[in-house]
Amino acid sequence: MSKISEIETWLQENFAALLAEHQVPGAAIAVLADGEVIDHAAGILNKGTGVESTVDSVFQIGSITKVWTTTLAMQLVDEGKLDLDRPVRDYLPEFVLGDDEAAAAITVRQLTCHTAGFEGDIFTDTGVGDDAVEKFVATLSDVPQLFPPGERFSYNNAGYCVLGRVIEVLRGKCWDDCVREHLFAPLGLTHAASGPYDAIRCRAAIGHVSPKPGDDPVPAPIWALTRSNSPAGSTLAMRPRDLLTFVRMHLNDGKADDGTQVLLPESLLAMREPQVDVPDLGMAEHWGLGWMLFDWDGGKVIGHDGGTIGQSAFLRVVPEKGVAVALLTNGGQPMHVYQEIFTKLLDELAGVTVPARPEPNSAAAPADFSRYVGEYSSMVADTVVTEEDGKLWMERTPKGIFAEIGAPSGKEELLPSQGDTFVAKTAQLPGVYMAHAFVGDDGNGHAQFLHTGRADRRVSQ
Repeated sequence: MSKISEIETWLQENFAALLAEHQVPGAAIAVLADGEVIDHAAGILNKGTGVESTVDSVFQIGSITKVWTTTLAMQLVDEGKLDLDRPVRDYLPEFVLGDDEAAAAITVRQLTCHTAGFEGDIFTDTGVGDDAVEKFVATLSDVPQLFPPGERFSYNNAGYCVLGRVIEVLRGKCWDDCVREHLFAPLGLTHAASGPYDAIRCRAAIGHVSPKPGDDPVPAPIWALTRSNSPAGSTLAMRPRDLLTFVRMHLNDGKADDGTQVLLPESLLAMREPQVDVPDLGMAEHWGLGWMLFDWDGGKVIGHDGGTIGQSAFLRVVPEKGVAVALLTNGGQPMHVYQEIFTKLLDELAGVTVPARPEPNSAAAPADFSRYVGEYSSMVADTVVTEEDGKLWMERTPKGIFAEIGAPSGKEELLPSQGDTFVAKTAQLPGVYMAHAFVGDDGNGHAQFLHTGRADRRVSQ
């Protein structure tokens, strides 16, 4: 029996039980190896209707969309219409931020690798029309700058909306039409949707959320985030097999299955080149153009994760081995499912070891916590870090739209993990520690940022 056949048998025997163990209502998975794709599904798409998950069901892929948006941008590079190293304002003269000097300097490349430096978790609803992204970009005029463009990494959803708008302007059509006409069509995708009006044609999953930590997941009150954030990952949905068709193009010198040249080989390789180092957070070691870049034992891995309202998506690709795995889920505790499945599959199919999640390490405790103590703030939340009885504590207070949707607040102990990285338990993800890295220096021996993937700036000692 071939390796891929063994994996197929293992999924048939174990996938449903894994979902049930971790309260995941439904999921679908596709695996690429030896030029062959297998897929499997289990559970239900919507607890309110009881509709079963199948391999043709579409799930939201969340921020994996950013790789698609970058691919659309690189097609424009191939055509000579876009230069990654030119300022965004060369294409969007109306691009304005709270820091005008920074807005004038930010390049297109910096949007693709999250180094533009302005606050990025902005989800302003600008309606459902084709001008939603255009209207969104116009709302950024008071968004503050965290650090000079290009200085460091800080995940930026809003930056990808700006990139989406650049694509719209150069193509003369909305982002949805761009992704349908320049990726869905040439790739021959049959179960992919740019938004809810497309997804309704398919067997579509709805996200599930837990009213309180530990509660069974229930159907989310809405299907998707705002259309204004589509280029960043708010609406794109597909079945895992179609996601791997997109990946296969990236592994096949930019060619679709029928030989259509979707992207030039030099552009897809450029997307995998490291652009910026990422703090030690248990995420990726580097970020490329769109792709997360992992230096794992056994080989180089590229990929991305995605999360929307009650849906989580995971994609990992080992280019040198031609192996890829896509897992799409609709609630519960999917991180545990990801860890178990990807650890097994990537080891057996590609000889790659998926690292364990960050964990506490008391031996790494620093002698002095004064570097970390203080208040850190963003448009999303205020965080106060204190030292009490020789322990480090973090109290986070959501604000803005995150306060409105009931984002978690409260006080958690920050446990030493490695160097300036600490971990904290989270009620929303039982058994999972979330990493928090203190980075930079404010000139007085204190950390300049509290980094969780997003850099929150210090505002007080």
